[in-house]
Amino acid sequence: MGRKEKMAKAAQELMHKPKQIRNIGIAAHIDHGKTTLSDNLLFGAGLMAEELAGKQLALDFDEQEQARGITIDAANISMVHDFEGHKYLINLIDTPGHVDFGGDVTRAMRAIDGAIIVVCAVEGKMPQTETVVRQALKERVKPVLFINKVDRLIKELKLSPQEMQARFMKTITEINKLIRQMAPPEFKEEWQVSVNDGSVAFGSAYANWAINVPYMKETGITFKDIIDMTLDGQSRELARKAPIHQIILDMVIDHLPDPEQSQHYRIPQLWRHDLESKTARDMIECNERGNVAMVVTKINVDRHAGEIATGRLFSGMLKVGQEVWLSGTKQKKRIQQLGIYMGPDRESMDEVPAGNIVAITGLKDAVAGETISTGPEPIEPFEAIKHYSEPVVTVAVEPENPKDLPKLIEVLRQVAKEDPTLQAKIDEETGEYLLSGMGELHLEVVEYRIRKDKGVNIKTSEPIVVYRESVNGTSPQVEGKSPNKHNKFYIIVEQMPENVYQAIKEGTIPEGRIKGKEMQEIFKELGFSKDEAKGIEDVYQGNMYLNMTRGVVHIGEVRELIMEAFHSVMDKGIVAGEPTTKLLVKLMDTKLHEDAIHRGPSQVIPAVRQALFAAILSAQPVLEEPLQKLFVTAPQDFMGSVTKLIQSRRGQILDMTQEGELTTVIAKTPVAEMFGFTGDIRGSTEGRALWTTEQLGYEPLPRELQEPIVREIRMRKGMKPEPPKAADYQNPQG
Repeated sequence: MGRKEKMAKAAQELMHKPKQIRNIGIAAHIDHGKTTLSDNLLFGAGLMAEELAGKQLALDFDEQEQARGITIDAANISMVHDFEGHKYLINLIDTPGHVDFGGDVTRAMRAIDGAIIVVCAVEGKMPQTETVVRQALKERVKPVLFINKVDRLIKELKLSPQEMQARFMKTITEINKLIRQMAPPEFKEEWQVSVNDGSVAFGSAYANWAINVPYMKETGITFKDIIDMTLDGQSRELARKAPIHQIILDMVIDHLPDPEQSQHYRIPQLWRHDLESKTARDMIECNERGNVAMVVTKINVDRHAGEIATGRLFSGMLKVGQEVWLSGTKQKKRIQQLGIYMGPDRESMDEVPAGNIVAITGLKDAVAGETISTGPEPIEPFEAIKHYSEPVVTVAVEPENPKDLPKLIEVLRQVAKEDPTLQAKIDEETGEYLLSGMGELHLEVVEYRIRKDKGVNIKTSEPIVVYRESVNGTSPQVEGKSPNKHNKFYIIVEQMPENVYQAIKEGTIPEGRIKGKEMQEIFKELGFSKDEAKGIEDVYQGNMYLNMTRGVVHIGEVRELIMEAFHSVMDKGIVAGEPTTKLLVKLMDTKLHEDAIHRGPSQVIPAVRQALFAAILSAQPVLEEPLQKLFVTAPQDFMGSVTKLIQSRRGQILDMTQEGELTTVIAKTPVAEMFGFTGDIRGSTEGRALWTTEQLGYEPLPRELQEPIVREIRMRKGMKPEPPKAADYQNPQG
């Protein structure tokens, strides 16, 4: 029996022992060494040859990942590790570090209980480090810290032990500060990482060694030994004395929770329904004899097996041939195959119990975030997976050969399913197929995959930026009349307060229909009056609909139609046909015809849309543009050209810090001005700059650009260049 078969057999036995399972992820800023670390863990588990560990990047299965030297998809692997005389099953997810693929990190965090945060010893805590720690803590995932690339401090920077220690302490303090800020209240202290207890390790994934205090005490290896051996070129010897896989996996088992522990505090956060119910108790106790409750965190399409749904099983036992519910569509599906990941391969299993990460074939129509369950009825869904960023760049896509159009439509549906941070849609006016993503790189990778993996040759337009429409003021009360003049709706539109918008972004206020009274207290705390809090009925794409009417007899019968009109205007605003955001839409009063036949969709929807258009146009409409925070690190001599380049792209310098010879500039830049930045920054710094971005959300365009950009968007979409006026829809009332 080969090593892999033995491991699959051991994994099968351990699956039923939740205390001996760890579901973990590796997360970090781009290029801090996550995938190199994963290689070492694979080698330690016997799934890779020693000479390749740290060089092969085995979890970057995709040739794009290998070509670009970055991780694009979160990759799964299960391995068995011996610790203090017991075997443990470790289900690991290696996540991407590039900001364009942050959605994959967010989804992976739902599946795991603990995370190894990797930080480069030379660069220290970087923007994306902060983002991944925040993503982990929001999902109640406990962190441990690995400070990587220590060999560079010794060889390149030639730091003394005291200087190295000071640098380590700075990184540890910064990570602990993030944990204190963002961890759930009960874990702010308990989850602090510490050198003394061994929840911090140091090492070099490239040179295959690591060390932490417990291991130093146990083996007598000192930091001086490590420095001497590194300088003497004895890193092979060092890797034998302090093998990285052993130190890291021991740290994981010692400090990160098993599924039984973690589900006690994670389930109340992830499944906000009746926590006294049997469903909740089964999940909290990780009961394999309960009904199935699982959340899908990733969908990928395998050429041979079709759609594969990967996710975390919180309770119950999945079996091949079993029927399960998809909560989103209330459909039943039959499981065709089950498996766990051993790198790019899936090992088939007949059954998989609670507490594991599992791959399922047969759940066609499932999407990332879907709730899977068994029982007489589908269970209430898990909390939606909140992505931190939204698509800001769009390209129009068309097949090179027109007869490939049906295939392209199917492929676009597939890629948007595999990656929920992508949006694929048809523009009704122009008939174009539009693909929106997180940035240029994100879309380039998707285009490449459509050509290579899906076999459709496509042409794409130049990338364009997705703007948002909003308002700066409050409209008067505006009347909308139905075409038959028998129904009237009186609407006010106003700008949403920033704290309310942030609460929606952070998930404190869930998107969707507001049910029950439990949200009313939260609304009041955010500054809504008692009547307003009671009237909030729908939250849609960062906008809110409030029903402020009193005693209107037939309002219940037209509620869905009003919301349909509200959604359609929020999807496509009146000023430039871009999505609308940060609006409070208040229905103040309505006069409805007695007879239901006269207040159908063809009467209500146009009347509400008309009132909304007029109200938005009289509430100081504005166009908002997506912004990025830009971090550029380069030698001091190039700073003049770096700042000049940033300012030439409407960038605002926020901060500059210097460490040794290098200076880091932090700036705020519009996404629209960042196309082609890679080539320019390389040219300005002779290729010696490192740069990264993170999304900052939307802010109003400068006043002098509002009009020209609105005209430009309208002309691109084939609309009249001038946007309409409120009077075109009717005269304001009251």
